Amino acid sequence: MVEQLRISGGAPLRGVVNLSGSKNAALSVLAGALLTEEPCLLHNVPPIKDVVTMLQVLRSIGVEVSVGDHNAIHLDASGLNTSPPPYDLVKQMRASFYVAGPLLGRLGKAKVPLPGGCVIGSRPVDFHINAFRKLGANVNVEHGFMVAECHRLQATEIYLDPRWCSVGATVNAMMAAALAKGHTVIQNPAREPEVLNFASFLNAMGAQVEGAGSKQVTVQGVERLHGCEFTVLSDRIEAGTYLFAGAMTGGDVTVEPINPTDLEFVLCKLDEAGLEIETEDNSIRVSSDRGFRAVDVATAPFPGFPTDLQPLILTLMCISEGRSVIQETIYDGRLHYVDELRRMGANVTVVNQTAVVRGVPSLSAAPVDSPDLRAGAALVVAGLAAEGDTEISGIQVIDRGYHRLEDKIAQLGGTIARFDTNGNKVNPCSDWQEILASI
Repeated sequence: MVEQLRISGGAPLRGVVNLSGSKNAALSVLAGALLTEEPCLLHNVPPIKDVVTMLQVLRSIGVEVSVGDHNAIHLDASGLNTSPPPYDLVKQMRASFYVAGPLLGRLGKAKVPLPGGCVIGSRPVDFHINAFRKLGANVNVEHGFMVAECHRLQATEIYLDPRWCSVGATVNAMMAAALAKGHTVIQNPAREPEVLNFASFLNAMGAQVEGAGSKQVTVQGVERLHGCEFTVLSDRIEAGTYLFAGAMTGGDVTVEPINPTDLEFVLCKLDEAGLEIETEDNSIRVSSDRGFRAVDVATAPFPGFPTDLQPLILTLMCISEGRSVIQETIYDGRLHYVDELRRMGANVTVVNQTAVVRGVPSLSAAPVDSPDLRAGAALVVAGLAAEGDTEISGIQVIDRGYHRLEDKIAQLGGTIARFDTNGNKVNPCSDWQEILASI
């Protein structure tokens, strides 16, 4: 059933948002649990579409998935096998390729379909494949599958492209190296907070990972890993989304729990734009009177401005005073959503991967379509700030990364609801027990 979000804009959002677990961190941790035959108990795993897809992938290769106390996810990968995950699942989400590293490291064989995901530009898996080859695996790409084999992976030095600082390649290399023989060095790894969280998870399983968050990660391979109990960190992109929503609506929003250093560069840009910022050890508060100043932004790997929040700051700049230049340096297709903002009255010109934004007094409601996850979140925020009623279609991609989006916005005072094509209001599943029973 095709669903839409209907938003009545104009109300300032005010209040506190309790953040869900990080999508990107959860996906890597779920894959990492394949490295051990013992059970793992994972807390703060968000019940979102991408995580559900990953759990379906895990089930397809022999992992038992159940729900423990307090909505925790219980994984038992003792029955892990080398059957290739179904392409219908893998094509939905790029992070499904994370299973390649643990399959190769633990079972010595991996046959995984090349992945899909949001259409935001080219994201080759060459970095992953090159890392596996450096570790001694025999890797071929055949008929849309990566096929890799080894007796046991051997430690090596892996150089990742510093222009990309690929999170996925860093995670897969760390997983494969965790069970390799010897001492592996990963140069130019991704430094995102989610990677640090993942390194902590591996170490909780008995791995020996050092240097996460720096320009060099070292992994001392071990014979086996054990099960553990672990908590996924909060989602900093979700945090940024609600902070931008509060800012655009002239509101006052606090997000928690969150380490403010995880969004330090974003907060610097919001401060530069004239917003009021308050931080505590575990929370961030942003308030505004909608008197924004234009700022220029170029996306960059962490600790730079995150590409996942580029659509949000561009949308904020649409109603700022002055001209902004927003440069997307990570994904070459990430600015396709701009046409939808133009439908709402935005003045944006795009040349290659750079957008020039000239602020207008306000946006006006219009029917729009969500082309990808983060663009969809930006359109929701635009609708909350616009004059009139906005209808957003294509919202299945938004569900990939946001848990209880409508409920959280409504608790802040926004007017938003989900409807099916027959005009019936829809309340999506939000409990793991209910979700797992339906898949």
